[in-house]
Amino acid sequence: MSHKGHLFIVSGPSGVGKSTILRAILEKRPQLQYSVSYTTRPRRRNEQDGVDYHFINERAFRKKLEANEFAEWAEVHGHLYGTSGRYIEQALNKGQDVLLDIDVEGGKALSAKYPEGFRIFIAPPSVEELERRMKGRDTDAPDVVGRRLKNAQAEMAQAHLYDRVVVNDDLAQTVSELEEIIEKVHSRN
Repeated sequence: MSHKGHLFIVSGPSGVGKSTILRAILEKRPQLQYSVSYTTRPRRRNEQDGVDYHFINERAFRKKLEANEFAEWAEVHGHLYGTSGRYIEQALNKGQDVLLDIDVEGGKALSAKYPEGFRIFIAPPSVEELERRMKGRDTDAPDVVGRRLKNAQAEMAQAHLYDRVVVNDDLAQTVSELEEIIEKVHSRN
């Protein structure tokens, strides 16, 4: 008898290293399905459409919203983001595990819709280190970094809502810890 897949909801503040961590996890566990979100945010120079996000304009996003295609959606930092409900359902029903990189508000919405999902919060070692990482990315203007830091502190205050909190102090250690969590949850069947 086939089993339903597991949903892994990964959140953490902007700049904490979620994308880098999840890329490493997906390289080590290619059987995991990564849910690529839709966004109206402009593409950064190192991002690929369909890999990092599905980059669409606001009109196309609103059409999908009206068609009830999103399991959750939100406006974050002035841009729209949404998660495909169809993609999640199809993968889970095939017995595939799905990995989501999502903000705290989206994580709450998905947790309500998928209470069986396992929630992992990636935290920075400190706010100062998070600020250093954000500035080091050199992708955002100083006012944007300031806004993201303020939002990060609000998100970190909600880490207790997650099943596990992993501090990203050392990339290899963080990836290893996430792998262990995924393996434990996956082997529950």
